[in-house]
Amino acid sequence: MSFWENFWNLVWWFFCFYAFFAFLWALFAVFGDLFRDDKLNGWWKALWIVFLAFVPFLGLLVYLIARGKGMTERSMQRAQMNREAADSYIRSVATASPTEEIAKARALLASGTISTDEFDRIKDKVLA
Repeated sequence: MSFWENFWNLVWWFFCFYAFFAFLWALFAVFGDLFRDDKLNGWWKALWIVFLAFVPFLGLLVYLIARGKGMTERSMQRAQMNREAADSYIRSVATASPTEEIAKARALLASGTISTDEFDRIKDKVLA
């Protein structure tokens, strides 16, 4: 056996391996979308699962053609909700409480670093 014959067998094996895992990823993505979709009732979900179980490749293609746009929109909505939740959590953890901010400003006023007007502005900003 020559090197090139083994080389092309190796390339073919990698291609099949990649295609198999790409198919599995797409199948799990469809199952995830099915179970996360609130608008689709249980009977339709069951029908899709039966279709995907008995004719997986064709079922996957039909699902992506029939519901691919909605799948994208639902995915983008989930990503937006996750981003907003993460941002609000970061804001809640990153900012100090109003009493801490006023205490810091009072310490700066006592040390003479800021004036009374600046202290009042900081206090108004924090309490607003």
